[in-house]
Amino acid sequence: MTIKPKTGNNNLPKVFIKTFGCQMNKLDSELIFGSLVKKGYMLVSDEEIADVILFNTCSVRQKAEDKVYSQLGRLKKRKEERPDLIIGVMGCMAQNEGEKILERMPHVSLVCGTRMFLKLPSFLEEINRSNRQILAINEDVTVDYDRLVTQRLNRFSAFVSIMRGCDNYCSYCIVPYVRGREFSRSVEDIVNEVKGLVDDGCKEITLLGQNVNSYGKGLHSNSTLATLLQKLDTVDGIERIRFVTSHPKDMSKEILEAVGELRSVCEHLHMPAQSGSDRILQKMRRFYTSSQYRELIDMARDLVPDITIASDFIVGFPGESDDDFNDTVTLMKEVRYQNCFTFKYSPRTGTYAEKFVDDVTEEIKKKRNHILLELQSEISTKMNKEKIGKSVEVLVEGTSKTDKSKLTGRTRQNQIVVFHSPERFFPEHSISDSRAGDPSSFIGKLVNVTINDATDLTLYGCVRE
Repeated sequence: MTIKPKTGNNNLPKVFIKTFGCQMNKLDSELIFGSLVKKGYMLVSDEEIADVILFNTCSVRQKAEDKVYSQLGRLKKRKEERPDLIIGVMGCMAQNEGEKILERMPHVSLVCGTRMFLKLPSFLEEINRSNRQILAINEDVTVDYDRLVTQRLNRFSAFVSIMRGCDNYCSYCIVPYVRGREFSRSVEDIVNEVKGLVDDGCKEITLLGQNVNSYGKGLHSNSTLATLLQKLDTVDGIERIRFVTSHPKDMSKEILEAVGELRSVCEHLHMPAQSGSDRILQKMRRFYTSSQYRELIDMARDLVPDITIASDFIVGFPGESDDDFNDTVTLMKEVRYQNCFTFKYSPRTGTYAEKFVDDVTEEIKKKRNHILLELQSEISTKMNKEKIGKSVEVLVEGTSKTDKSKLTGRTRQNQIVVFHSPERFFPEHSISDSRAGDPSSFIGKLVNVTINDATDLTLYGCVRE
């Protein structure tokens, strides 16, 4: 993901940012650029004309780090041709690899970790002045910022960080080591940020945290995710509120009741199971059983009947037998997820699971991954086809990548919808401005779409008058 430029002043120093990984990284890139804009930088989408090239990185899997090293290696010649070019690595890989990056890629100017990125303007100033490399991976710094709300990917939708870090230390996961311990932002700060986003045209927010449903930890109050949702629900102008990612062990009835009762909170839950086997869940240090997970799913559907649920699964975890894997297949069939993200286990240096023997062959990992992908596709297709003939509310996000005459957006349940522009069916309802007839006139609006077709990933329809 590359942030698109918001300005065109060619006299300003130019920055190119490429983002890998999760939603938190995408938000961090927006915060990074906001801090740079305040200091007179300009964002560009062409890496070749940039004065500063930044990679905001992911470290969840080895493949993600390998991809960044490949990108850095490609830039070595350009650095030789342009000695004043600044190349920086930020985010989780920077925190995880640290000085190793500078040793392996000596043409890199900056390695900046997950809690130091808002100091980027001063780091760049120092590099320009002294031409020295900077390593900044202090874990004890608090991420505190005044967001420049105008600098974000989507005017109508925004990510909002409500907490950072993770205290769970699942045996396979590098996140606690690169993101640090959990800390929550104050309710006041979050509400003020959301109000600023609304004033800038935002209609939908997604609350982010490595473990979002433990929000409130560290605050001198009784704040929880549920009470925060209640507070944000009263903000004028917010149409939709989402939150990710939820750890099952911290899910509560209070949170699910908020999803069911609050006007703006969307009926969608991303709650990774990771495995359907109790034995593997114990080795993963997930601190719940498959039956406890099922009970949470049942509670969610009792309290929010139209909720959709997404999950993550890891296949090929050390010691995973055929029976363990079959337990995962059974869970997937029973829960009927809207969608799942499946991953082949990849050992990460420094995690508890590193001491386990990675004894599931790559061939078996691929086979199991394929089985889950095929099963989820079958389930998603059946669930989506149940929507045919029904009307859904869609927040229009943009035009279709494959057909610019069509629009695309998402339902409250986070389903992707592609549909014909309303102008095509109801020209008498055209927006009375110079862009009437332009499908992009509807971006950011809520429309009702009647579904007439569906695949595993997408609903298709037309606007209902």
